[in-house]
Amino acid sequence: MCNNNQTGNNNNSNGIADILNVILILQQNACPENCLDSCDRPMLGGGPNCLICNTRPVMLYTCCGNGVPWSMPTCKDSTITCSNTTSQDSTNVCCSSVFRVEKLDGNTATFRVLADNPDTTTNIAMPYVATNSFFTMNLNCVCCIKCLNDTSVDCV
Repeated sequence: MCNNNQTGNNNNSNGIADILNVILILQQNACPENCLDSCDRPMLGGGPNCLICNTRPVMLYTCCGNGVPWSMPTCKDSTITCSNTTSQDSTNVCCSSVFRVEKLDGNTATFRVLADNPDTTTNIAMPYVATNSFFTMNLNCVCCIKCLNDTSVDCV
């Protein structure tokens, strides 16, 4: 694990967990105002095509992922595996690297996998759809998160 505490540092805080906690609180209290454009900005933003955003999508990068975002299946089919070491190709058609934090418990987080919205003609304000695919990750394994534009996701 790469987020282990340094020698002499007894602080059990994890910066990734702290940021995800802010995102989770914001999603639970979605607010249409916009502020600084960072992962832990104080409110979920709204835009011209999105009246009220309820999700701050994130991409996760693991310590041993060689700069490739973590990906997970968009469905619960146990035969699907996602490659986290190569770029997405036809074998990863049922995989996504975009997630919504759903729960934090200490240094673990449960994420919902978001899929690209197949209806790009009428729902440009909603680039993602919620899936019923979830996973829990030890945040010590995460070395970086990338926040995407706030958006609205149905059924979350």
